[in-house]
Amino acid sequence: MCRNLAVTAAVASTLLATPTLAFEVLQPLGEQPGPMPADPSAGFYVPALPATIRWGHLPNRGAQPVLSVPSGSIVTFDTVSHEGVLEDQGRDPQRYFASHGIPADQVLDDAIAIAAAELTHDFAADGPHVVTGPIAIEGAEPGDVLKVEVLDLQPRVPYGVISNRHGKGALPGEYPQTPPQPDASPAHPERYGNVSIFTPIRCAQDQCVGVLAATPPGASGEHEITFPLQPFMGLMGVAPDTDARVHSVPPASHGGNADINEFGVGSTIYYPVQVPGALFYTGDGHYSQGDGEVSLTALEGSLRATFRLTVIDAAAAPGGKPSLPLGETPEYWVAIGLHEDLDEAMKAAVRESIRFLHEHYGISEALAYAYLSAATDFEVSQVVDGTKGIHALIRKADFADVPAPTE
Repeated sequence: MCRNLAVTAAVASTLLATPTLAFEVLQPLGEQPGPMPADPSAGFYVPALPATIRWGHLPNRGAQPVLSVPSGSIVTFDTVSHEGVLEDQGRDPQRYFASHGIPADQVLDDAIAIAAAELTHDFAADGPHVVTGPIAIEGAEPGDVLKVEVLDLQPRVPYGVISNRHGKGALPGEYPQTPPQPDASPAHPERYGNVSIFTPIRCAQDQCVGVLAATPPGASGEHEITFPLQPFMGLMGVAPDTDARVHSVPPASHGGNADINEFGVGSTIYYPVQVPGALFYTGDGHYSQGDGEVSLTALEGSLRATFRLTVIDAAAAPGGKPSLPLGETPEYWVAIGLHEDLDEAMKAAVRESIRFLHEHYGISEALAYAYLSAATDFEVSQVVDGTKGIHALIRKADFADVPAPTE
């Protein structure tokens, strides 16, 4: 996971006086979607540039794909984190990250281009997310299922940001503690009163951690909090069947901003296709996130994400056609519940888990309900996206002796 992570001497000062490592900053590979530059046999590539992204909203059925690929294709997307690009950070990533000791050559060219482009973005009304895509998968039709295999996730820079913004997070009105001012603007980002914690990454022996300075008042020396990276894409999905503008924050049946930390490398997600071509997109890279994502954001950072995208008949999907995205990891089936009310999200996750077990393994609903109570963890995905999420971790090993009729 961290094989590319390197930190240059110029960035070492931001790493709390830790040993210098080498970090390969992953600048864009090209300016056009198409075959992978320099190696077409590696699949396709989609850059994150003003012409290939949308900011704050998702593709709908009228969206024009930036690329079309055959089913089964491997596609690499560059994604750009909104952190460091947003208005409450000055909408100038070079200046923002320079204030944390990051030199210009360690700031992503595509982040600079997006922030500087004449893209309309309403900080108060739009979602924050920079969304790469969509791309069309040939042959995908409503009623099909898009199988998305997460093959690789590479951090593009050796730092990320954790933010808390007014009116958002698990404790709105309590945090942030500094009130906003009415004249806040990109020219005066400090007047928003929001809190963004710059977080460097340290890597050693193929292990990478986020580093937070934590020296209590009066303590001698430097102290820090470290936590492991677990990259995943917070936002993946297909276009919903609507002509309406689709806000990027609340997840729904099309996927979107689900923020499920189980969906890292080695996971597979099944999305119910709603429009011709499916129109897959991704964004909102997370370097690490705790269940709940309570302050509002995870450790957000730009990721280079590689997927295999395959159209399958609903009858061949695990458990049949899902009404919501269904996840799979080597250990678990991941059933999802979404609702504005956390209690209702829990109920939805239980119902979807029962449906899945009944359809996939042929057991009765009553037996599935009993099993879930005895052996399945239901985790809070996130509570900060308006629509709250619960996901169930259904252990595959428990069903090793039960034939799955849909396989």
